[in-house]
Amino acid sequence: MEYRQLGGSGLRVPVLALGTGTFGGTGPLFSAWGQTDTAEARRLIDVCLDAGVTLFDTADVYSDGASEEVLGAAIEGRRDAVLLSTKTGLPMGDGPQDWGVSRARLIRAVEASLRRLGTDRIDLLQLHAYDASTPTEELMATLDALIAAGKVRYAGVSNYPGWQLMKAQAIADRHGWPRLVAHQVYYSLIGRAYEADLMPLGRDQGVGALVWSPLGWGRLTGRIGRDRPVPAGSRLHDTEQFAPPVEPEHLYRVVDALEAVAAETGRSVPQVAINWLLQRPTVSSVIIGARNEAQLRDNLGAVGWALTPAQIAALDAASDVLPPYPHTPYRQQEGFARLNPPLV
Repeated sequence: MEYRQLGGSGLRVPVLALGTGTFGGTGPLFSAWGQTDTAEARRLIDVCLDAGVTLFDTADVYSDGASEEVLGAAIEGRRDAVLLSTKTGLPMGDGPQDWGVSRARLIRAVEASLRRLGTDRIDLLQLHAYDASTPTEELMATLDALIAAGKVRYAGVSNYPGWQLMKAQAIADRHGWPRLVAHQVYYSLIGRAYEADLMPLGRDQGVGALVWSPLGWGRLTGRIGRDRPVPAGSRLHDTEQFAPPVEPEHLYRVVDALEAVAAETGRSVPQVAINWLLQRPTVSSVIIGARNEAQLRDNLGAVGWALTPAQIAALDAASDVLPPYPHTPYRQQEGFARLNPPLV
């Protein structure tokens, strides 16, 4: 397993991490993802550790805390062998103190996650969404206090707008507080919007990307194609309304290219899609999910080899879309493009 620095921090993370949204799955969204119990979670973690995957990602909102509880039980007795990443900020109830990242809410949420995980520290705490109601100074001061208390080792964000991430970094620098080192983002061959603003910001500010849904919400598994509609039993039937949108023709064009490269390499479609992500700038780790051991082992096969430049170029071309303004002229006009060469 390859390890990379998490952004500009000293923390080294495996290039693959296991997402535990399937653990303890309840409710209309998470039960469709999976309903992994503690015994099976322990087995999946065994497989991960054998492969060198030591980073496990969860969130308090996953099944109302059940994912954290199952993960905590599954790593009992081997806490020092793993890195725990969790997220908070999304609503955990209907009360005024049940959502957001105010000082009171954030401290309470961290204490609750520590109890559910059965640990004394969180290796990476990520703010699950931007909370416009909390001053950024209050947020960053609270993160500083949590890190100083040893309850949190590193802090990051997820699904943040670029301007707010940059503002947080500037405030941290002004006060000498710890900077944000990670951004958990949606990025896939059918969702490349990350590249327009957040990728250049991440490179400039030392913020590593933790990629969620690298298979485009289950659309890049190889089971869906031009002549293959969503199969029975797919989670897309129940969860597509929550998924990042994609135009059908764009999806099919990408799948066609993935299948061609998979045939050339002898790899599966998911392995090719994940390997492509691992070649992209700023990507520290790709979060894979699995409802069973077979899916997990297939995803683990995405490492230990590399796509050729020609194969990467073919996937780039098939997945490319014109970004929205103000990025459009930088792609369409030579003068603009000369001022701002792409990272990829």
